[in-house]
Amino acid sequence: MEAPAIWFDAGDDERARDFELTSDTCIWRNEAYFVRCVLELPFAGREGGLEFGVWSSLSGDNFKRYFAAIDDPKRASLGWMFGWFANRLPGYPETENLKCHVHPREPGLRPTIELEPTDHPLAVQQRTGISFEEAVAYAHEHLDL
Repeated sequence: MEAPAIWFDAGDDERARDFELTSDTCIWRNEAYFVRCVLELPFAGREGGLEFGVWSSLSGDNFKRYFAAIDDPKRASLGWMFGWFANRLPGYPETENLKCHVHPREPGLRPTIELEPTDHPLAVQQRTGISFEEAVAYAHEHLDL
């Protein structure tokens, strides 16, 4: 995803006026803060997984902590930060605003997202895995591959 859902929902004028969007961060009106993350659905029964480039919100304080440590080799030691999943993934019931934990990683790697363990199909697949065949079918149907 190129941006959080809130950016896609805005008109061109609002995007130009109210958003600061980079490849890794998004700020809306200095009120809402987002970081680009990786959501991995592990393959069931084999190595690897289906990875999505997605966004999560962070509180203003956590965004500042994360950004202050952007080049720190010990960034992963910041620990997880609470967030709200900030995209709608096609092919799933509503995914925007699922509760999640953002796990910072070392510089050069985007943080990972761990969804709250609920019965939402995306959260279930993150916990139990997705078959390789389901992942390929999903990619062809929804990711224009």
